[in-house]
Amino acid sequence: MLTSPGLSRSYAGKPFDDVMERTRAALAECGFGVLTEIDVQGTLREKLGVAWERYVILGACNPPLAHRALEATRQIGLLLPCNVVVRQDAADPSVTVVEAVNPAVMAEVTDAPGVAAVAQEAAERLEAALALLDEELGCGMREF
Repeated sequence: MLTSPGLSRSYAGKPFDDVMERTRAALAECGFGVLTEIDVQGTLREKLGVAWERYVILGACNPPLAHRALEATRQIGLLLPCNVVVRQDAADPSVTVVEAVNPAVMAEVTDAPGVAAVAQEAAERLEAALALLDEELGCGMREF
């Protein structure tokens, strides 16, 4: 059975910029730094002339966890950093969605010893960050 690829929350009536700021803070509080930021909306507009809702991909990394995973198998770098998406709902722009990759997927694609434990800890930390968002923004609707 395949693991769900993402951990997701929706926040109705919460401004995108506020959710983005709070997402960064929650990630930091749970030990993640943001290494990369991809503005999908801006890139699609600039490169393709396509109109798109606000959509940002944050490349979140917890260096000790990344180090442990890389020690287990160098190929795990293909799945790093942990992507976290903050986006407007395409059907309802008043809803801001936060989605984080489910690190358990890493354990499904490799049998390297130690990866499952790292994935579990990373998943717990990302769930904690989402729980912080729920507390600050009002209970988010869970999506799977």
